[in-house]
Amino acid sequence: MESSNRFVGVILAAGKGTRMAPFSQRFPKPLLPICNRPILEYQIEYMKKAGIHDVILVIGHLGYAIARHFGDGDSFGVRIRYVEQETTLGIAHAVGKLEPHISSPFLLFLGDIFFITDDLSLMMNRMAEEKASAVLAVKREQDPEAIKRNFAVLLNEEGRVKRVIEKPRYVTNSIKGCGLYLFDLHIFDAIRRTPRTAMRDEYEITDAIQILVDDGFPVVAADIVREDMNVSYPHDLLLCSLEELRHRNQPYLVGKDCGLHPGVRLERTVVGDRVRISTPIRITDSVLFPDTVVDSPVDLDKYIVTPETWIDCKYFF
Repeated sequence: MESSNRFVGVILAAGKGTRMAPFSQRFPKPLLPICNRPILEYQIEYMKKAGIHDVILVIGHLGYAIARHFGDGDSFGVRIRYVEQETTLGIAHAVGKLEPHISSPFLLFLGDIFFITDDLSLMMNRMAEEKASAVLAVKREQDPEAIKRNFAVLLNEEGRVKRVIEKPRYVTNSIKGCGLYLFDLHIFDAIRRTPRTAMRDEYEITDAIQILVDDGFPVVAADIVREDMNVSYPHDLLLCSLEELRHRNQPYLVGKDCGLHPGVRLERTVVGDRVRISTPIRITDSVLFPDTVVDSPVDLDKYIVTPETWIDCKYFF
């Protein structure tokens, strides 16, 4: 088994999340809760389980809130360093700025994607076995539209990656690339030669990966992703929390220091810390943020409820 001590973990957490209103002004997107835990905590936990204890968080919008939550990482069992990203010009641009801070292979998470994956050490083992410069976490995806929203991965006869296509117009297989990668240091030279795209005026990491492939460096795929859900809109928080409840096989989840009327009925619902519900209502397929107070006698179905607002998510089911 490949030793994970020489690997660094990186999470890109600088995005503003403009489509996440009304939450984007209060929370950096990677701190938004899924089953009462920030997205970043899940990703750090995956790294720690794989033996990675040196973590770099790339922060930007409301980055001070992320630094305040995680500190130096000691209470989470890791060592955390912070790098501030001043401009957002794509994933490859963000990764390229990390070159002065990284001297070993690194695992890269996108901080606005909620993952349910197998053991990440499988990616490290694959890198060692194949002497690969990059390992791409992939998912076997039956929905072609999901591949079109992400990137397609094409393999050659030996099972290595021969092409990656960002947001493909046409889908020819079921292999979807996800926002989880393992790179060695050759990626930095590839990024230096990566042009801005005409479509989005950004530096795409898929273009940098294709440069690695075209230069003859081995790039392989690891089918370890069970679920990957982009957290782009408010209703995605509800969908991710429901998926996590299913994964845990839990009917509902109640946080700390809550006061619930004894007649409250919860089904597929997440209740945050310090929530107060004073009426005997039924709540299904919903998320209640911490410190929410519910006095209404009306049942809730497919809602996100915060101390400031109620968001009806029925349209998205």
